Amino acid sequence: MTLLDVDGLGKQFGGLVAIDDLSLSFDAGELVGVMGPNGAGKSTFFNCVSGVVEPDDGSVVLDGEDVTGADTAVLAREGLVRTFQHTRQLDTMTVRENVRLAAPGQPGERTVSALLRTDDMQETEAAVAERADELIETFELTRLADEYASSLSGGQRKLLELARVLMLDPDLLLLDEPFAGVNPTLTNEIAAHIRDLNDDGMTVVVIEHELETLTELVDRLVVLQQGSLLVEGDPETVLNDERVIDAYLGS
Repeated sequence: MTLLDVDGLGKQFGGLVAIDDLSLSFDAGELVGVMGPNGAGKSTFFNCVSGVVEPDDGSVVLDGEDVTGADTAVLAREGLVRTFQHTRQLDTMTVRENVRLAAPGQPGERTVSALLRTDDMQETEAAVAERADELIETFELTRLADEYASSLSGGQRKLLELARVLMLDPDLLLLDEPFAGVNPTLTNEIAAHIRDLNDDGMTVVVIEHELETLTELVDRLVVLQQGSLLVEGDPETVLNDERVIDAYLGS
């Protein structure tokens, strides 16, 4: 079953064509890598799909519903979330507070509930705290739970961001360079977590420059060039394609 269908997507910034008539589809339960040289349009593709920017042309259909240009908050409620190349944690809050804050629809965010401390609010807070602690433990951040996020290493921040987005319980997770700036040990750990999420049924699409890890991780590779689809297929076939060698790996 197709979970995400992108048809004829186009985006320009001034005279620069970032995405050019791009059509891609992703089935439920897939683990897909997106690669391409710098300026190929990878992050712009994610931005258009996730509501960060509105495409100029084309459509984005999520689980049968046209969500073209929808706000990121709307898409998150529909099950689509993404991370960014540069992590966006709140440095002056602890790891635990960062993860809890990501939970949607907390009644304590509403003035009346916060003032009255309703049963609904307290029950939700308890559930959020329990889920946050589970994710903190899953990503091996327990010993850092009460440390400020600003004290984390680059790899630990990537793990924190994964924990944060999983508080939203997504169906489709878009990861923008999850291994960038991460040491080999944490890279392998993050890759293992991504594989586990996919094994549990989550659809995951990964942009990454670290080709060795990416090609070992994903089941399908999509290669972009100048905002268009160059080639897609299983990793071995794609990496041996002369067009990919010329455009990305160099001859």
